[in-house]
Amino acid sequence: MKKRLYAVLLASPLLYSAAVFADDAQQLRDKLISTASLKADFKQTVTDVNQKVIQTGSGIFALAYPNQFYWHLTQPDESKIVADGKDLWIYNPFAEEVVIMDFAEAINASPIALLVHRDDATWSQYFVTKKQDCYEIKPKAVDSGILSVNVCFNNTQLTHFNVADDKGNLSQFDLSHQQAITNKDKALFTFILPDNIDVDDQRRKTAH
Repeated sequence: MKKRLYAVLLASPLLYSAAVFADDAQQLRDKLISTASLKADFKQTVTDVNQKVIQTGSGIFALAYPNQFYWHLTQPDESKIVADGKDLWIYNPFAEEVVIMDFAEAINASPIALLVHRDDATWSQYFVTKKQDCYEIKPKAVDSGILSVNVCFNNTQLTHFNVADDKGNLSQFDLSHQQAITNKDKALFTFILPDNIDVDDQRRKTAH
């Protein structure tokens, strides 16, 4: 759950210049700037390396700049990921366990980080390639568990995205009922620790 944010377009990658990649990244940044916050329902479909469906699910997805993220899988089994801008909380009700991680370390490991980051240092860690209404994001680090993220838009509205991991799995997410975060919704980004659960605190102890 912790790991759970290039197709060939021309014959030779040498035909792409650094300026083209930079332009694609800037276009994506401009779209995300216009989406300062978002709340939506999602439907998830996960396929394996043989394109066999191995999981489906649904839930609620929300994000807000800067560095706030909410992921609540409600079906078939509940799980929750909450980022408050400083810490990342991964909650598994069935196992009665919550894992706490430093936000920067946890989120920077995945291209999904770009949805809530605006700083140049974070963006410099990824390649961005535009493909019609979608943008493929790939980490420059070769040891990342996430191979790529594709985010797709209808004009400026984020409509769906998918995540490909190093096991050959593809997780596809379709969004619906998108809306901006309200004052009431801001509570989503605060994790309330339930009673009687195991806590695995992986944050740097010197920072807390």
